Amino acid sequence: MIGPTGLLYVLIVLTIGLVGVFFVRPSVTAGAGGKILAFMAMCALPAVCVGGGFFSQMQRSEETKFCISCHAMENYGKSLYVDDPSYIPAKHFQNHRVPADMACYACHADYTIYGPLKDKYQGLKRVYMQYISKPPEHITIPGGYNNHQCLRCHSGARGFEENAIHQSMMDTLKSNQVSCISSGCHDTIHNASEVSHLKMWRPGS
Repeated sequence: MIGPTGLLYVLIVLTIGLVGVFFVRPSVTAGAGGKILAFMAMCALPAVCVGGGFFSQMQRSEETKFCISCHAMENYGKSLYVDDPSYIPAKHFQNHRVPADMACYACHADYTIYGPLKDKYQGLKRVYMQYISKPPEHITIPGGYNNHQCLRCHSGARGFEENAIHQSMMDTLKSNQVSCISSGCHDTIHNASEVSHLKMWRPGS
């Protein structure tokens, strides 16, 4: 059975084929039916192809393999496999606390090209740096990491709500006055510059 991507390719080929026919035999468009077909081939179908392609690529950009396909993100991808539960991304990824195939998007949704307008701009800047310029040596999130990314999953969870430390500072966590990843809390994140020297978890080993 043909999937959405396959259907999109069929539509693209059909569009190119029809446009080619009209260029070779413009007389086909003389009648009312030909004009309607020409409109479909030169306006409606291209619009559908562009919209479908955009949607398909937006879906693909949520995938973990897409995020770590950039050279600058390679060590961030490796950090998901660090064999140390103190590494927050590794602990979430390896235990499927986030979908493994969308791990980056699950924790960074507000900072990708799917976030608010300013965050979409930041995402496009990173794409530009990957292909045109040079990525920064240390990749940072403008404005810092927002606790909302943690709380949207952990808020209401028994293990989180009943933790005495969390209870004592719940208001400051929810208002983002104190970061979940601040020093002394969950402060071992990707540490991308160090992962090459660490032991890695091998799935199935």
